[in-house]
Amino acid sequence: MSWRPQYRSSKFRNVYGKAASREHCFDGIPITKNVHDNHFCAVNARFLAIVTESAGGGSFLVIPLEQTGRIEPNYPKVCGHQGNVLDIKWNPFIENIIASCSEDTSVRIWEIPEGGLKRNMTEAVLELYGHSRRVGLVEWHPTTNNILFSAGYDYKVLIWNLDIGEPVKMIDCHTDVILCMSFNTDGSLLATTCKDKKLRVVEPRSGRVLQEASCKNHRVNRVVFLGSTKRLLTTGVSRWNTRQIALWDQEDLSMPLIEEEIDGLSGLLFPFYDADTHMLYLAGKGDGNIRYYEIGSEKPYLSYLMEFRSPAPQKGLGVMPKHGLDVSACEVFRFYKLITLKGLIEPISMIVPRRSETYQEDIYPMTPGTEPALTPDEWLSGVNRDPILVSLKEGYKRNSKIVFKAPVREKKSMVVNGIDLLENVPPRTENELLRMFFRQQDEIRRLKDELSQKDIRIRQLQLELKNFRNSPKNN
Repeated sequence: MSWRPQYRSSKFRNVYGKAASREHCFDGIPITKNVHDNHFCAVNARFLAIVTESAGGGSFLVIPLEQTGRIEPNYPKVCGHQGNVLDIKWNPFIENIIASCSEDTSVRIWEIPEGGLKRNMTEAVLELYGHSRRVGLVEWHPTTNNILFSAGYDYKVLIWNLDIGEPVKMIDCHTDVILCMSFNTDGSLLATTCKDKKLRVVEPRSGRVLQEASCKNHRVNRVVFLGSTKRLLTTGVSRWNTRQIALWDQEDLSMPLIEEEIDGLSGLLFPFYDADTHMLYLAGKGDGNIRYYEIGSEKPYLSYLMEFRSPAPQKGLGVMPKHGLDVSACEVFRFYKLITLKGLIEPISMIVPRRSETYQEDIYPMTPGTEPALTPDEWLSGVNRDPILVSLKEGYKRNSKIVFKAPVREKKSMVVNGIDLLENVPPRTENELLRMFFRQQDEIRRLKDELSQKDIRIRQLQLELKNFRNSPKNN
């Protein structure tokens, strides 16, 4: 019997990446040079937000998506933080609300006006203090409105109810810095990776660790839930310092289902999963390429499709939500690539080639929209609910009617899990202490100059008085 190659039937086998032309990019942006391992970029159907390089404090730009081309150097910024901004995320249900976290130990909620910023924004609608060290990650709950998670360098994850503007739960099971957080489809489980080389699956409302893996052969960096498949995918480094991915069963983390080495480069691998197409995208920090795979339910689980290549290295990548894609062009995913060397944000569309111009239902199943499935009180009481799904057939452009109302708070004790988070003033970061020191030095110099000017004036007046008394007219 003659050997025949085994071809796998897949509608996504020929997906290709298409970079936008220069006039559809965002140019002239001073992208931050911070080495923190985050994307520094967030995008939704209306706005693009990018963390920028700034002197004194932290800031980020918010640009309407239609405003492509060169951005002016004096373009208005969101600049209320006293330390470097480390992460930004758009609210999935209210498209003009964005959360940011910073080295100044705070999490802040900003309301972007219709049409974008006209002047610098320094006042947040809500300032959240609860961490004792800098805050490196923020994540919105996928199905519940106004529930926000933040992870700090104090090894704690705080759950904030923005209806009252306070933390309502604290997850305190980590022994080192938390590197990544990911939710399952209904938000009932939280997966985290940590610098202590452990992968954890946590029940967020109780803080109970359901599964834990000590990854000695596979040092995990990033984790993502693979939709409703009850599987996790992690990226990390093997014992031979090669980049590696691993697939896990969320109910048994004793051993990975598969491990696969990618290459010998050193940049962090960012995973992105599209639950609608079951496609996984891998993009390395400092790489120019994006690999993509198809996830199956049976072995070998992971099928390599193709690779988008570009000579320009990426610092981070923003991802457009499904309802912001161009369905008429068969676009199934869109990245916003940060190219630091050029100060450029380049959209990259992943397209399924189809001859027909009609709506392709097989590549656009029902997908989560902009309506929350739960209120904060329902979720905190133990209710779980899948996201509300919508069809993209007519081009989903429905704006959510939810309006964010910042709570009016009085200063009081903030007790979470029996610990008063406001008992101790959070310690200052090194950058903040340096800024305070230089400000004090400037103030001392200014006061000295004022005193010396006053001394000179007093001497002048004394001399004038003496000359006046000694003049012949007064004798």
